[in-house]
Amino acid sequence: MTTIETHAHRAAPASGGLACIADWVTTTDHKRIGRLYLGTSTLALLGTAVVALLLGIERINQDDYLLGLDALTQAFSMYRFGLVLLVLLPVMAGLAVAAVPLQVGAKSIAFPRLAAAGFWLWLFGAGLGVYSLVMNGGPGGGERRFVELFLLSIALCLGGVLASTVSVLTTILTTRAPGMNLRRVPFFTWGVMVSSLALVVALPIVIGDLLIAYTGHKYPTAGVIEFGNLSLTQSWLSFGFTQPTTLLAAIPVFGLFADVMATGTGMRFTPRGPLLAAMGLAGVAVFAPVVQNPVVLRAPFRDLEAGDKFSDLLPFGLIHLLPALGAFLALMLVVSMLKQRPKVSAPLVFLLFGTLFVELAFTASALNHIGDAGLVGTVFEEGTMLALVYGAVLAAMGGVAYWGPKWWGRTMPMKATLPLALLGAAGAALASLPLMIAGFADQPGQPFNVVLPGGNDPSVHFPQVGGPTELWNGLSAAGHGLMVLTVVAFLGLALRSFLKGEHAGDDPWNGLTLEWATSSPAPADNFAEVHIVRSAEPLLDLKPRSDA
Repeated sequence: MTTIETHAHRAAPASGGLACIADWVTTTDHKRIGRLYLGTSTLALLGTAVVALLLGIERINQDDYLLGLDALTQAFSMYRFGLVLLVLLPVMAGLAVAAVPLQVGAKSIAFPRLAAAGFWLWLFGAGLGVYSLVMNGGPGGGERRFVELFLLSIALCLGGVLASTVSVLTTILTTRAPGMNLRRVPFFTWGVMVSSLALVVALPIVIGDLLIAYTGHKYPTAGVIEFGNLSLTQSWLSFGFTQPTTLLAAIPVFGLFADVMATGTGMRFTPRGPLLAAMGLAGVAVFAPVVQNPVVLRAPFRDLEAGDKFSDLLPFGLIHLLPALGAFLALMLVVSMLKQRPKVSAPLVFLLFGTLFVELAFTASALNHIGDAGLVGTVFEEGTMLALVYGAVLAAMGGVAYWGPKWWGRTMPMKATLPLALLGAAGAALASLPLMIAGFADQPGQPFNVVLPGGNDPSVHFPQVGGPTELWNGLSAAGHGLMVLTVVAFLGLALRSFLKGEHAGDDPWNGLTLEWATSSPAPADNFAEVHIVRSAEPLLDLKPRSDA
């Protein structure tokens, strides 16, 4: 029995307006499924960044409300819902679905119908989630039935991503080209495998808790949480939507950075084993959703008994320090390739900044869980999340610029693309770093408090904190605005380039991995012949050595 459904593809692509739309809707071509993920998550990113910009403006002016009191809770829920479920997870899933089968030399993704169903399930859940929030659902929502709908929509989103993740993971484990053992897979594929194994463990746990919360909300009983209670919801379910659980989705960024860096140098990367081990070490963060509780070093740590110190340090080291160490080592190993003077390209610059922000998120996540730092419950966590998500977005832009010629057969102009990497990096820095600084000034993570004066109608206020609050929140809002400009400009440039731009050759980057061994754009079945792999850089084996 094979995991490849070769009969799932159409005999020939459809042409014409409605026929073309139908062909995309019913496609089982992994390259199209991945691009559907990337395209829809890009639109979701624009909406989420606009909501973040509005919330940033609300934080600047604490005496007047732009959105209105009734909309603040839903806007904040939309913001967090969008960052994790509408941007981070689908962006990384889209890159993996579109690129991994090509990298491992497979003619198709394993279980292509499952991968396609995963996308449509995620999209349906995303639509229901946005609708339920607009109708006063979500955490702290006032409409009971839409609170329940929001719970189910999150479960659908996670279930869709999980389905596509299983498809990609099966592809890596079962459909590699002959001779490609796991030590020879490209770095991006290895990172996707580590991330997928972790998500296959983590996502079912989160989905199960969501279903329990749905049951408790629909049929209230003693001891079962009600999702409408905002504070209880955050303390019980937040582990699935914050760090370090969310870090698992961004592990492939390190692998993609390594692949593009190696392509830029045109040489074999010799400390291959340590880099694979470092990315595997970052995946140890999977224990965070397993324990389902925040693992922190209690404060004051120095006053604890020796036994208590050990009982805190052991899980903290496993869940926070080891993943942060793995991410740091992976970054340092890839950066070590700079001494070989790689050719500068727009994808490389995008991925350099994206990887730096992801590494910052790994480190900041560990710092956030040190009790003596006093960061728990502040906007430091939000800044960490923004560094992670915007870092992954920058990496995804680099991935699109890198693999776009293979998907569409056309290239993006470097002179127009490179400044967008710098603009996006500035936006990510402004959006995340000021909030991290504000966290040290004890600015609350929840941007507003719901209070009941005299037991009457609820009202909302922004807590006053020390320091230049308006400056920090203003810079963060400006960062979201820059990210909106970056994404809009990149999207417009990509559409123009890939539809009417310069035609690319089969190997425009002088690549080292198998995806560059097929034609551009790649056909529906990827490869005309099966390639035999004899090293981790199969294309380099076929090229004349420069040092011969």
